[in-house]
Amino acid sequence: MKASELAAILGGDIEGVDVDLFACGGLEEARPGDLSFCKDAKHAALVETTRASAVLLPRGWKVPPSRLRAGAPFAVIRVDDPDRACMTAAEKFAPPEPERAPGVHPSAVVDPSVKIGRGVHVGPFTVIEKNAVIGDGAVVDAQVFVGEGCRVGAGTRIYPQVTLREGTVVGRDCIIHCGVRLGGDGYGFNNGRRPDGSVFIEKIPQLGIVEIGDGVEIGSNTTIDRARIGRTYIGPMTKIDNLVQIGHNVKVKGYSGLIAQSGVAGSTEIGYGCLIWAQAGISGHIKIADGVQVGPQAGVPQSLDGSMKYVIGAPAMSMRDLAAITLAPKMIAKLKAEIKEIKARMAEGARKR
Repeated sequence: MKASELAAILGGDIEGVDVDLFACGGLEEARPGDLSFCKDAKHAALVETTRASAVLLPRGWKVPPSRLRAGAPFAVIRVDDPDRACMTAAEKFAPPEPERAPGVHPSAVVDPSVKIGRGVHVGPFTVIEKNAVIGDGAVVDAQVFVGEGCRVGAGTRIYPQVTLREGTVVGRDCIIHCGVRLGGDGYGFNNGRRPDGSVFIEKIPQLGIVEIGDGVEIGSNTTIDRARIGRTYIGPMTKIDNLVQIGHNVKVKGYSGLIAQSGVAGSTEIGYGCLIWAQAGISGHIKIADGVQVGPQAGVPQSLDGSMKYVIGAPAMSMRDLAAITLAPKMIAKLKAEIKEIKARMAEGARKR
């Protein structure tokens, strides 16, 4: 694709040579024929040295890269949002998603009671147990297990080796990536001592379900436990990264994000529009208010109301409180040095008298 054609698609303005473009790449690893982007002036030096044939830049940058003035085979496409424009461009360069033709593969095992909608694809070696429902246009790829009584909404895409335990409900237009496990038992045990002094650990039955709202995306190898009773609920348009653990009876109201290796303990409620950053841990039986962000590796032992929009640290606290604690040792060391200097001056003055 010519840079001028791409500029027209993106609503951008081209400067420099109308180069041929074939793919997207980062400024540092791009090769000739690649398109890259830069949205921050502090990375301008990388624009000068990148091997990319074209770079998307914000319209507000007044001075073009010197490479344009040198007449090299290089182009700049100025757009309102380089990050978003590069995403659009990547979709143009990407190969099409493999087509999944409607139909049930001969090797799939589908109970006669299963209701399959129009245009559904069921891949090889998939198992769908009795009384499950698969909505119109859904894609259930190879080696997926759909347990008894599960429901999968219209237009949902389930990638290979996903497990939906019995009773799991998945909404419309969801994306469930490889290796996701929905509806496994939560961590529920009673323990104690018998009259004779021996210890017992008994399993608490996990009798509820997992329910996933419309438009949810769940990354590879994430696990969401079934409820002890009732439901574990992931609300609409929530986006969950890889390797996230969500415990039994958790409720995520919707439009939130949970990033890799974060974990949420049982019966916690997360509000609308929250963002749980990587490796954050949230205790059980607490509430996170709408719009709160929990920073990377933060530990949240108690409920967070809307007064703190961003927390960090373990235990989690506001950025201001964390900064105060972090800076305190340095401030104390500085005060000690100043006191030592004052004492030395006083002693010197006393000797002179």
